[in-house]
Amino acid sequence: MVLLALGLSRTSRFCPHVSRQLYRRAGLPPRKEQPAAFHFRHHSHLTAAPPLLFRGNGGWVIQISPRATVCPQSGHFHSSAPLRALPAPLIWMVLKPLQKLMAIILGRSIRKWWVALPDNRRQLIQEWAWRQRWHLAAMAGVAVVIVALLLLTHLDESPVTGRTRLLVFSRENYLELAALTSEAYMEEYAELLVPVTDPRHLVVERVVQHLAQRNKDIPEISDVTWSVHVVQSPNINAFVLPNGKVFMFTGMLEAVADIHQLTIVLGHEMAHALLGHSAEQASLSHVLDLLSLILLSAIWAVCPRDSLALLGQWVQDKLVQLMFSRPYSRKLESEADEVGLRLAAKACADVRAGPVFWQQMELRDQLKGEPTLPEWLSTHPTHRNRSSQLDYLIPQALELRESCVCPPLHAADPRAVFSKTVQVLLEKAKDQGIGGSTGASKPQLPHSPASLPTAALLDETALYSSPNTAQESNVPVVASHAAPITAPPEDDQACRSAADRVG
Repeated sequence: MVLLALGLSRTSRFCPHVSRQLYRRAGLPPRKEQPAAFHFRHHSHLTAAPPLLFRGNGGWVIQISPRATVCPQSGHFHSSAPLRALPAPLIWMVLKPLQKLMAIILGRSIRKWWVALPDNRRQLIQEWAWRQRWHLAAMAGVAVVIVALLLLTHLDESPVTGRTRLLVFSRENYLELAALTSEAYMEEYAELLVPVTDPRHLVVERVVQHLAQRNKDIPEISDVTWSVHVVQSPNINAFVLPNGKVFMFTGMLEAVADIHQLTIVLGHEMAHALLGHSAEQASLSHVLDLLSLILLSAIWAVCPRDSLALLGQWVQDKLVQLMFSRPYSRKLESEADEVGLRLAAKACADVRAGPVFWQQMELRDQLKGEPTLPEWLSTHPTHRNRSSQLDYLIPQALELRESCVCPPLHAADPRAVFSKTVQVLLEKAKDQGIGGSTGASKPQLPHSPASLPTAALLDETALYSSPNTAQESNVPVVASHAAPITAPPEDDQACRSAADRVG
């Protein structure tokens, strides 16, 4: 009755002749009517839905939208501000800890209920469960079939690779979440963003736009507006949100040796976005969490003490991570490496620089003495395995690059040059006793993250030597030791056909 009265109170503000009838039927005293007035405010969102008509006592009620109602006889118009629905992935992230808490409470309640039962009641329940074991097994089988059917209805095909995957959250859901996430990142890095006129920003902007232009045959790339944000931070990191927001840290710009490595790194991050890896990984996590709730409730119901239940819950979380989450994350990283190499190949980058980048990263960790975790404990493949995988994919990438009417590469293979340089420097360090002397500086390699200044990358802004590129940018075009990435004549059909063959 209280809810009904509240609803009537809201209705009476804009449809008094309808509210009188509703109050009379509800047995409530009618409200004092206010003089009729006509108020109209234009809201652009009101035209989003078609008008609906409802018949009421005393006249027609016109429902313009779910947020506005007009009563023609009273001449009163009321509207409210549009509400913005939360994205489904965000709601799931908020409810995730609550689900675990409810599972723990349920399991603990079952345990306490079972302990409080008399022995004869326990015996009766056990005998009943044994007699109904086949019925219970059939019910469990039906539940498994229903879950399997639900999962089958959410299978999707990856845009580029054609791999079948589970996708509970759609790309549209994650685009809404990405909008909120990008706003949070912009606030977090507001004081660290380099100006758009900074040469480092211009380099990244040009590489991203060139990658997007050369891969415009992929709808997931051409339908996105790509924007670049360079963050002043020593972290060697870069990421791309599903809505096309590219965040590049200056530490990564100092880690790459040339523009080809930068193109491959950005291609890898853009591949994550176009493949929808964030939605895919969240979908797997969502399904695992829901299935783990059953096991979590069973752990808290079976364990005789809360301390043992907490230990069992910790073991369960670690097993889920080691057996499902982390291997799947490494799989997505490897797929992004493969697709990113294709994007870079179509952009006419020297794809042979890809394995060299990860060799540099491995050498950097060794020079800094950073501990290396086993791959099965990490969410990413090791630098060595990533270098080996890219090295295996180089022949296909070179074939794709050649079919895209790209200029020929230099005869010197960056992989051979890097290996020879490392060998020479290690021999020199051994002869000079650098490796065994205390307090001596460690050898630094040319183009290694420890020795390459940011200016070395900025000098390679002759990356796209098309006739009009130098005129469009204020960045000086300087000759570089690395072969520049040129903009070849457009031949999208040849590129597309070659990419399909490689895929």
